[in-house]
Amino acid sequence: MSLHIDDSIDHNLVDLDIVPAKEEERSEPTNIIIREMGIDDIAPVFHLGEELFTSDLYPSLYRIWDEWEVIGFYNTDPEYCLVAEADSQVAGFILGTIISKAPWVYGYINWLGVHPQYQRRGIADKLVDKLIERMIEEGARFMLVDTDPANTAAVKFFTRKGFGNPRRHVFFSLNLTKHEIYGRLIAYERDRSERLTYRRPRRR
Repeated sequence: MSLHIDDSIDHNLVDLDIVPAKEEERSEPTNIIIREMGIDDIAPVFHLGEELFTSDLYPSLYRIWDEWEVIGFYNTDPEYCLVAEADSQVAGFILGTIISKAPWVYGYINWLGVHPQYQRRGIADKLVDKLIERMIEEGARFMLVDTDPANTAAVKFFTRKGFGNPRRHVFFSLNLTKHEIYGRLIAYERDRSERLTYRRPRRR
């Protein structure tokens, strides 16, 4: 199961996808190691995100999952990029960042995912708890996360983790191919191409 966080607190913040486990459906615990993401984890994390965060499940994503998401966070916030390792493979991950808006320092959860094979084992809890611990150590006094209000599993998960004070955010989209400026630009480029194609060569 995969969950999308989209109820934005601040429109400049990144969106989050999460695949937590339902508390009441957890299996027997697995030996899980939570550690900082290494360079060799970039590909497994990316491919796991590809499996979890698909456009058919989340057509309204305002930040698209791609390889640059993983590489970007790894380059800028490596201490807030954590993976859960189980059976010598990546079973889940969390990517976060610190936002400084004087006088406060905010921790923000950008992406969170758990492999379907390892859901219902408390991995999402462990990842969130470890990230919160690190961000408190770095001076964060607030944690932010956003999700679609209809995503009841994510809402319940973060409520259980102590997050509150939800705010709704209206998300709009505009298909620019339907805009009049787009049409004029296409027509201009087509006419320009035709003029160049049929222009007579100069006489010598």
